[in-house]
Amino acid sequence: MTNNRKTGSVLVVGGGIAGMQASLDLAESGFKVYMVESSPAIGGRMAQLDKTFPTNDCAMCTLAPRMVDVGGHINIEKLTYSEVVGIKGEPGHFRVSVKKKARSVDAEKCTGCGECTLKCPVLKAKSPVVLSEYDAGLVRRGSIYIPFAQAIPKVAVIDRDSCPYFQQGRCRACEKICQAKAIDFDQKDEVVDLEVGAVVLAAGYEIGDPELKKELGYGRFANVVSSLQFERMLSASGPSTGTVLRASDQKPPKKIAFIQCVGSREIDHNYCSSFCCMYATKESIIVREHATETECTIFYIDLRAFGKGYEAYYQRAKELGVRYIRCRPSSVREVPGTRNLVLRFEKEDGSLTAEEFDLVVLSVGVRPAPKAKGLAEIFGVELDSHGFVRTHDMAPVETSMPGVYAAGVLSGPKDIPESVMEASAAASRAMALLAEARGTLVGEKRYPPERDVSGQEPRIGVFVCHCGKNISGVVKVAEVVEHARTLANVVYAEDNLYICSTDSCERIKQKVQEQDLNRVIVASCTPRTHEPLFRDTVRQAGLNPYLFEMANIRDQCSWVHMHEPEKATRKAKDLVRMAVAKARLLEPLYSSYVQVNPRALVLGGGLAGMTAALELAGQGFETYLLEKSPVLGGNLRRVRFLPDGTDAQEKLASLVAQVTGHPLLHVYTNAEVVDFEGSAGNFKTRFTSSGEPHEIEHGAVIVATGAQEYRPSEYLYGQHPGVITQLELEERLARGDFKARSVAMLQCVGSCEQVHGYCSRLCCAQAVKNALVIKEKSPGTSVFVLHRDMRTYGFHEARYGEAREKGVRFLRLAEGDRPQVLPVNGRVKVSLLDDILKAKLSIEADLLVLSTGIAPGEGNKDIAQKLKVPLTQDGFFLEAHMKLRPVDFATDGIFLCGLAHSPKTASESIVQASAAAARAATVLSKPRIQLEAAISQVLDENCDGCAYCVEPCPYHAITLMEYAKDGGSKKTVDADPAKCRGCGVCQATCPKRGILVRNFRPDQLSAMVEAALAG
Repeated sequence: MTNNRKTGSVLVVGGGIAGMQASLDLAESGFKVYMVESSPAIGGRMAQLDKTFPTNDCAMCTLAPRMVDVGGHINIEKLTYSEVVGIKGEPGHFRVSVKKKARSVDAEKCTGCGECTLKCPVLKAKSPVVLSEYDAGLVRRGSIYIPFAQAIPKVAVIDRDSCPYFQQGRCRACEKICQAKAIDFDQKDEVVDLEVGAVVLAAGYEIGDPELKKELGYGRFANVVSSLQFERMLSASGPSTGTVLRASDQKPPKKIAFIQCVGSREIDHNYCSSFCCMYATKESIIVREHATETECTIFYIDLRAFGKGYEAYYQRAKELGVRYIRCRPSSVREVPGTRNLVLRFEKEDGSLTAEEFDLVVLSVGVRPAPKAKGLAEIFGVELDSHGFVRTHDMAPVETSMPGVYAAGVLSGPKDIPESVMEASAAASRAMALLAEARGTLVGEKRYPPERDVSGQEPRIGVFVCHCGKNISGVVKVAEVVEHARTLANVVYAEDNLYICSTDSCERIKQKVQEQDLNRVIVASCTPRTHEPLFRDTVRQAGLNPYLFEMANIRDQCSWVHMHEPEKATRKAKDLVRMAVAKARLLEPLYSSYVQVNPRALVLGGGLAGMTAALELAGQGFETYLLEKSPVLGGNLRRVRFLPDGTDAQEKLASLVAQVTGHPLLHVYTNAEVVDFEGSAGNFKTRFTSSGEPHEIEHGAVIVATGAQEYRPSEYLYGQHPGVITQLELEERLARGDFKARSVAMLQCVGSCEQVHGYCSRLCCAQAVKNALVIKEKSPGTSVFVLHRDMRTYGFHEARYGEAREKGVRFLRLAEGDRPQVLPVNGRVKVSLLDDILKAKLSIEADLLVLSTGIAPGEGNKDIAQKLKVPLTQDGFFLEAHMKLRPVDFATDGIFLCGLAHSPKTASESIVQASAAAARAATVLSKPRIQLEAAISQVLDENCDGCAYCVEPCPYHAITLMEYAKDGGSKKTVDADPAKCRGCGVCQATCPKRGILVRNFRPDQLSAMVEAALAG
C-alpha cells in the first residue's frame, strides 16, 4: 500500500543568509532540513562584508551566531561543496539527487588548523596564480584552502583545477604536512538521494563584472577597485586588516571617489540593484569615522535611500562631510607617475570638469546567480528576462513550480532584511504545504550531564577575542590576557582571533575539560547577539550555562574609544576584572518550562494581517483576527491598480473570502484591545468587538495594525478641487471619470521633510504606476513628475524607464526648493526651480497629484503600551534587529509586519506577513518553551509586603499577596516567572532587599563596583 503522507523534510538550496534563515525557521518549527550549498562553507555574501547599514554593526559578528546556530542544529543537515543534479516527484513527495563533490580532505579528520593552507606551493608559484574568492581577488590563496576564519564547516578543501597533483601528478605537499592525516586524494564525488516534501531556492547572486565598463578603468588601473574589494579592504578580517591601502604604492588614499550604478540602470540591465547607494554611503561613513582627513565623494544618479532608517543614515553621511555629486562620470584615466585617477564629469552648473582622486570604487550591481539557469532547468521553474527566478507581485515567494519556493536575491535585487523576510516567508509556505508532517522527522538536541560544582573553589577561564581588528585594532589584547592571568581564581586565560567561530567554541569546551574550569568568561562583543551562543557552548562542556559571564570590550571599548588605544585597553582590563569579580559569585540557575497554547492572535485586518492569519491557519493553527474598523481590507481598499496590472479589488475580495471562510480563522471587526498580559506561549487578551467583551488565550501575537496616508495641509490640498492625492487619482481612474489634459505629480509630500524625515518607499513607484495608467487611458494627456530622487528600486526601474519612453516627463527639483502652487483660471499653476536647467519653470495643470507619504498608525502608541513593545522615533514599531530579526520584537512571542513596521509595497507586506507567520510558528509548534532563569526571586524572609516593586514593574510580573503565618498573616509579593524579563526594576526599588534578580544579585554587582574602583 502506498503511503500518501507528506514528507516532513525540506530541501534548502543555498547557505547564505536567506538559506540559513529559512533553514532555522523550518527546523525550529518541526521540520527536517537538508541545506545544500555549492561552496565549501555556509555564510554567503554577507560573510565578506565589513559592516551592515544603517546600524554599522560588524557583519561577521552579526552573522557568526546565526552560522553557529545552523552549524550545530540537530535538525539541519548541511551538504556543503554540493549541488543538486536532479529531482523527481510532486509537492509533498520529492526525491532529490545531490552530488557531494570530493573535497580531497576527510572532514571527520580535518581539525581546521590551516597548516596545509600556509605551506601550499601554489601560494608562491608564478603559475598558476589562484586568487582568493573570499577576499574578492585582492590576495592569492593556495590550491588547498579554508574559505575564511569562521567558516562552517572549518574544513580545508582542495581546488583540483589548480592543484599540481591533480593537474600534473606531482606535489602532495599538503599530505606530508597534515598531522591529522586528513588529506585524501582518492576521494570521489558522491551522489545521495534525499526525500523531501518541499524546496526553498535561496542560491544568492553574483556581483556584476566591473571590467565590462572599460571606460572606468577596472582591470587596467591598479587603484580602481570594485565595491566588494573595497569592503574587504575595510574589513578587520581583510588582507590589510581594516586599513585601506592603494594597490599601487600601499599608501592610504586621501581622496576616494565612488561611482554608482556600474552595471545597473542600463539598457541591458534595466533594473536597480537596490542596495548599492547605501553600501557606498556606509563605506564612506566608515572611512570618515576612521580617517577623518580622507575625503569621500559619491557620484550618483538618484540616491535610493528607501529603507527603514536609510534616509537618516544618508543625512548623517552628509553631516560627516561625504560629498554627493549627481552625475555619472564618463571616464577614468590614470595619471602617469602618481597613478592617481582623474574623473571627468559634469558640474551642477552644467560645465564639464575633471577632478583627481587617489582611489576609485565602482559600486557594482548584482547579477543572477551563475547557477540560477541550471537550477531553473532542474526544478522546472521559470526565469524572468534578467535571469532571476520569476515570482509574482502578489505571490512573491512562489515559483512556477508548485512546492518550490524562492527567497533572497535569487528572485531579484534586495537588501539583507528583505532577503531574511523572504526566507521566512518561503519557509512559511513550505510549512503550510507540509503541515500534516510537522514533527515526524526531527530529533532533540542532547547535552552531557551537568557537573556539580557546588562547594568548589572558583576556577575561572578567560577568553579574549581579537575580532579580527574590530577589537585588537584598538585594544592591546595581549595586555588584557596578561592582566586576566594576574586575577584571583583565574587559572587559564588566552586570546582568540574569532572566539565565536566553531573551532574557538570547541576550544572553550576543550579547555573547560583540560583545566577543570567551573566558570567561563568571554571578553568580546555584545551579549545581545552572542551570549546565547557562549552559554550553549558552556553547557555542551558540561557546565551550567549561567556559570558564564561576558565582558563587552568591543562596543564599550574599541568602538567608542577607537582613537584612544591606551584608554580603551585600560577600560578593557577594568571590564575583565569586573567580570571575574562577578564570576566568583556565580551560581547555577535552572529554567522552568511553560506549556504553549497553540493559538495565534493577529492585530489588524489589512493586507498584511489577513495574509499572516491565512498563513497561520494554513499551517493548522487556530487564529483570531482583530480589525478595528467595520470591514477588512485596510489601505488596500483604496488601491485600484497593482504595479503588475493586477486588479487590487479583485485580489482583496478573494483574500477576504478566504479569511472569512477558513474554519480555523475567527474574525472580529470593530475590535479594540482592552488588556493584554502573559508571555510567549501563554498570552491572554481581552478585547471588545462591536461593544461586546471577549477574552482569548493564545501563544503568539502578530502586530499588523497598518499605517495611514499622510493628510496634507499644503499645496492647496482641500482648498482647490484640482489638488488630489495619488489614492484619490486611482479612484478616479478606476471609476472612469478621469478628464485632464495636463497632470503634475509632486513627490515627497509628507516624506523626507521636517514632518516625516523618512522615505515612504512606495510613492515613486506609485506615481510611475499611475502615470502609466493615465498614458494608457489617455495618451494625449501630459504628465509631469516633480521629484528630488526617483527611488524606483529593484524592478520598479523598468517601469520608470517605460514611463519615460511613453512621454512622462520627470523634472528634478533643486535641493531645498519647495514648489509654489497657485490657482489660475480653474487650473493649478506649479512653479519650481529645475535642478538640471537651473531655471525657474511653471506648469499649468488640470490636476496636481500629491504623492503623499505613509504616516504611522494613530493607534500605535496605545498598542505599544498595552503589548509593552517599543516604537521608533518616527512612530512605527521597532523590530528586535534591523537586519536579522526584521519581524521579531525584542519581546518573545510577539511579531510584526506590514506598514506597522515601516512603509512598503503590497508585495513587501505580503512577504513580511508570511515571514511573521513563520516566526510565530517557531513558538506555536512547540509543546513547551523554556523560560529565562535570570529573573526575579522574592526573599520572603526580607519582604514585608510594602509593594514598592509592584507598580514600577513594566511587565506586571509582580503581585501583592497575603498568607497565614504563625497564627497571623504575612504580606509579601510574588513574581511570575513567565512574565518576568529580569530587567531589575524591582531590585532597584526594594528598600529591604526583599527581591533580587538572579545572576545580578546585589552582592555580585557590589563586587563588580569594588573591582572597578580597585583599578
